[in-house]
Amino acid sequence: LTAEAFLSEYWQKKPLLIRQAFPDFVSPLEPDELAGLACRPDVLSRLIIEKGGDYPWQARQGPFSKKDFDALGDSYWTVLVQEVDRHVPAVADLFDQFDFVPHWRKDDVMVSFAAKEAGVGPHVDSYDVFLLQGTGRRRWEVAPASSELRDREGLDIKLLKNFEPTETYELEPGDMLYLP
Repeated sequence: LTAEAFLSEYWQKKPLLIRQAFPDFVSPLEPDELAGLACRPDVLSRLIIEKGGDYPWQARQGPFSKKDFDALGDSYWTVLVQEVDRHVPAVADLFDQFDFVPHWRKDDVMVSFAAKEAGVGPHVDSYDVFLLQGTGRRRWEVAPASSELRDREGLDIKLLKNFEPTETYELEPGDMLYLP
């Protein structure tokens, strides 16, 4: 798939799964290193705790401590770290692979780690997303954007109610999913 074909057929139009977009991909960041970044005061991070927090879908803002991570258990939480490209040169190098995207459309590289059974729930992003699978496997469920989707009220994060996926993707290391 050429950059021109991607921009004309998929960009801001429809999802695209690219198996082994990065063949033999090795994540430049281990989960413990990501947690270490989330503990730094100069790094933007958050935890989403679906179950086991003070209430369902609790969102906490970083910086965190080792003690915070030790208290989480082994399931139902996700750590998200923004602007990882500004802190890890090997992650910044990933931007070179997307030089066909208009520069003003690029924001940052966010990296997440999800424990067993974890996720950030059904939501809508207001930007285009390239999801590159680093380690492990991950299932993504997608539905077409609809003005009828409404946020679930009373939660720290904006989750969609009545979400019914129309497509499911299982990603392995090196696979990439584009979502407009």
